[in-house]
Amino acid sequence: MKTKIWRRYVAPFLVVMNIAVVVILLLSAQSGNTEVVVKKEAKYEPVQLPDAVSFAGEKMPLDRFYVKEALDRELLSNAYFHSQTIRYIKTVPRYFPIIEPILKEHGIPDDFKYLAVAESGLNPRAISPARAVGFWQLMEGTAKDYGLEINSEVDERYHIEKATHVACEYIKKAYEKFGSWTMVAAAYNRGMTGVNRQIERQKEDDYYDLLITTETARYVYRIVALKLLLENPEKYNFNIPEEDKYQIIPTKKVEITGSVSNFADYAQKHGLSYKVFKDFNPWLRENELTYSGRKRYWVEIPEL
Repeated sequence: MKTKIWRRYVAPFLVVMNIAVVVILLLSAQSGNTEVVVKKEAKYEPVQLPDAVSFAGEKMPLDRFYVKEALDRELLSNAYFHSQTIRYIKTVPRYFPIIEPILKEHGIPDDFKYLAVAESGLNPRAISPARAVGFWQLMEGTAKDYGLEINSEVDERYHIEKATHVACEYIKKAYEKFGSWTMVAAAYNRGMTGVNRQIERQKEDDYYDLLITTETARYVYRIVALKLLLENPEKYNFNIPEEDKYQIIPTKKVEITGSVSNFADYAQKHGLSYKVFKDFNPWLRENELTYSGRKRYWVEIPEL
């Protein structure tokens, strides 16, 4: 009895509802209001290695399988680290024009700008666990040896231009010792003493055949991978419009001619917030500066 009642009342209702749904869908399709959503599957592919690649004019021996695979590893790691690599591509136009002329002035191959990317990610405030600081990740002792000022008020390792000059001096000294830009890059990471110790121990002076710590063993490959990505990002599916890249902010240099008791007040006199002033002068570590007259200081004032 219950089955008959269900069939009499409920079944016709369901039929009518199904017809109504079909009619609504047909009308929507005719009016062009429906949106067809096509789900696109993510597709991951190996990166394409170049037939030949060099660092600072020195050819990387890709004919050795272990060299080719090591480069492949670093290129994969960076090509698929999308957020980081996109940030590098966007940041390069702001900082490379600062360091490129300094490298050229010192006779350092242009490829060493990619070493700065590997070291700090182009972050002027970068600090390593070992307390290496700035664009070029200079240790305090090394920086002082090359004439940078470091105290409670000033740390010139954060000064991009001055730190680049020091990095160049170190690189030139390392080249005098090793005679190979590739070995110089390895020494920048491991230290000249550390690299030289392994050369003497292993009787091998070819970076690509030197058994060394994992970080240094991957270091040059990482630099070259970054070079490939930043020189030709479109080849690796990074399509960043020019207007999305970070451009250089024009600045003027202003000399500090006396002690500054409060940089917040100093910044306001130049129409800046304390934050913006410090962003452009990260080498000033405190809110004040003691001026002795023995050294001249210049700050960057952005022309916003």
